[in-house]
Amino acid sequence: MTEANKDAVDAITAQWYAVRPDLNTAPMALFGRIFRIEKAMTDAMERTYGRYGISRGEFDVVATLRRSGAPYTLSPRQLSATLMLTTGGMTGRLDKLEKAGLLARTPDPHDRRGLQVTITERGLALVDEAVTAGLETQREALAGLTDEEVGALTGLLRKLLAGLP
Repeated sequence: MTEANKDAVDAITAQWYAVRPDLNTAPMALFGRIFRIEKAMTDAMERTYGRYGISRGEFDVVATLRRSGAPYTLSPRQLSATLMLTTGGMTGRLDKLEKAGLLARTPDPHDRRGLQVTITERGLALVDEAVTAGLETQREALAGLTDEEVGALTGLLRKLLAGLP
């Protein structure tokens, strides 16, 4: 590897090698890069969705409703389970999105104590634009890789994820 190809993670693992040459830092190098990629992409996606007046977390809510298919309605419990959020965290997001006119909460006709959350026409239009912009941001991030490399990396990450507890 040339000096020009080295990154901050290489510097960290080199420091560890200098003080603990007995350590195999390959896992640190891999996960260090995954963590840095996650941070960079989280920031990029927040900027992208921010252009639409929503956060990434709020995008996740309206996107979950959108991809659920017509009539684009789920219960708050279903949304919480899908997004791995507490009910309190979900309530805050729903409040903000409802106030913005992107979704509506109505009584569940099958459960007097329950609610249904439905994306509005405005929310539907917004999420369709935002998902397109988000995919473009992700494509730009992958521009340095070939389609084959993206496919190989996707497969390896899927295998890694499947093996985690």
